[in-house]
Amino acid sequence: MKQVVIIGAGIIGGAIAYEMAKAGWAVTVVDKAPEAGYGSTSNSSAVIRINYSVMETCAMALEGWTYWRDWAAYVDLPDERPLAAYRETGSLVIYSGEGAAMTRITEIMDRIGGAYDRVAPEGIRDYLPKADLQSYAPAKRLDHPDFGEPNPEQVGGAVFFHQAGYVNDPKLAAQNLQWAAEREGAAFRFRAKVQGIETLDGRVSGVRLADGSVLPADVVVNAAGPWSAALNRMAGVTGDMTIRNRPNRQEVAYIPGPANMDYRQDGIVIADLDAEFYARPDPVGICVGSTDPACDPHEWIEDPDALDTRFTDQWTTIVMRGAMRLPEMRIPGQASGLVALYDTSDDWLPIYDRTSLPGFYVACGTSGNQFKMAPVVGKLMTHLITESEAGHDHDAEPLSFQLEQTGREIDLGTYSRKRRINAESSFSVMG
Repeated sequence: MKQVVIIGAGIIGGAIAYEMAKAGWAVTVVDKAPEAGYGSTSNSSAVIRINYSVMETCAMALEGWTYWRDWAAYVDLPDERPLAAYRETGSLVIYSGEGAAMTRITEIMDRIGGAYDRVAPEGIRDYLPKADLQSYAPAKRLDHPDFGEPNPEQVGGAVFFHQAGYVNDPKLAAQNLQWAAEREGAAFRFRAKVQGIETLDGRVSGVRLADGSVLPADVVVNAAGPWSAALNRMAGVTGDMTIRNRPNRQEVAYIPGPANMDYRQDGIVIADLDAEFYARPDPVGICVGSTDPACDPHEWIEDPDALDTRFTDQWTTIVMRGAMRLPEMRIPGQASGLVALYDTSDDWLPIYDRTSLPGFYVACGTSGNQFKMAPVVGKLMTHLITESEAGHDHDAEPLSFQLEQTGREIDLGTYSRKRRINAESSFSVMG
């Protein structure tokens, strides 16, 4: 039985472990954290949606939705085990002007079977009572003299995507995958920091831990999230990567919802591409984050372990943008929420690929938008690894992958480490 060591026990690493164990691999997962899903997964907004800017990712998201919709059947755990729960609310994407980008996305939906409704500006209030329908684009910084000033025109409209919602406990979802993988024979080692990647005769041979022990491996998978870029450098595999990834600091607000509605019960997922924020229901009321408009500088972090978790004016900017659209938003006097990291690639699309070191694979650059893909990523990485280890040259002839539930075939070259920057990307957390 071939041995695989997966570095990272977040939602992506757990899904890969589960699928590779089911496929007959001897799986060991290592993570320096004390539990599964302890890192960036636990800080995920855990939104499930199917609208992306690239067809392959839309198809993957629709496929992923089928697993979240029936999570209990996918992980197949005993009844006494607690399960993460998916709540379907639908997702309203608000846009400026003519909405050319949304037209392109709805055309993709027509191809893949995504369910949506076009919404005229006044129809937005059917989903968000008392919403301000004025346009605020382009987004501005908090210190701009016109910040918060509306344009004369209204927003262009919206699209409501039916197959969307959120997962109530992303950390528990990662733990569910751990338990499911363990049932299939996988082993998990926590508080195990990776110190080096071992090689023999020009290919990977194991993972060296900080305690001096070495885990032998025929294959190593880097699914370490914000720590993955450093692991790639450690393995010496960045030389032929035309797409790189690095940690990106983000703030998310958890605040009371609008005074005019119970957002916890009646709220939906929002992606406002005019005011430039996203939101979903939360037990506190509403979770509000940024859609990464061009005016906002990115804060790149060299050492993920040195992340400064104090709130900045980014938090204020996010909640004020939300209040532009939802004028009855209740904003507390003290910031609340979280500060966390995206593992952001150059074009905000993931890297699911082999590398220049035979036997070393990467599932990284998830850019804050791949939580919903986890079950599909587990399957496609298992396919990619199995075929590559059998001798297929994925660089010369990119593999395709058949989506089991929806039947569509996608080109895995879309996620190559050697691709050109994908000009169709939104270059944001929207993917």
